[in-house]
Amino acid sequence: MNFVQKEPIRPGEHLVSEANGSRSREEITIAAGAVLPPATVLGQVTATGKYKRLAPAANDGTENAAGVLYADAGAVATDTRATAHVRDCEVNGLVLDWPAGITTNQKNAAIAALAALGVIVRN
Repeated sequence: MNFVQKEPIRPGEHLVSEANGSRSREEITIAAGAVLPPATVLGQVTATGKYKRLAPAANDGTENAAGVLYADAGAVATDTRATAHVRDCEVNGLVLDWPAGITTNQKNAAIAALAALGVIVRN
């Protein structure tokens, strides 16, 4: 019997390169209740400034890609602090965690939004 075990994405595994020091990273607030693994593509709620998983069909700001989560942010009852890559870096598009059901056009729009921030998606 063959048993194949797949390891989860590790913190920072999505990173190809980043600017010196902590220039590419930002400490952010993840909205309560989210279960987000490393490399999750994030959107930012306009009204609160908090981050959630990218939601292309939303109209609260999270429809626009705003960064990539560095390490996991497990489900918590309250908002939690986390680190995200939000500028001046390259990320591996093959390991990014996209929302379920995202279309090719939505993904391309998110990649373009990240590029506008200086987060370049490489494949």
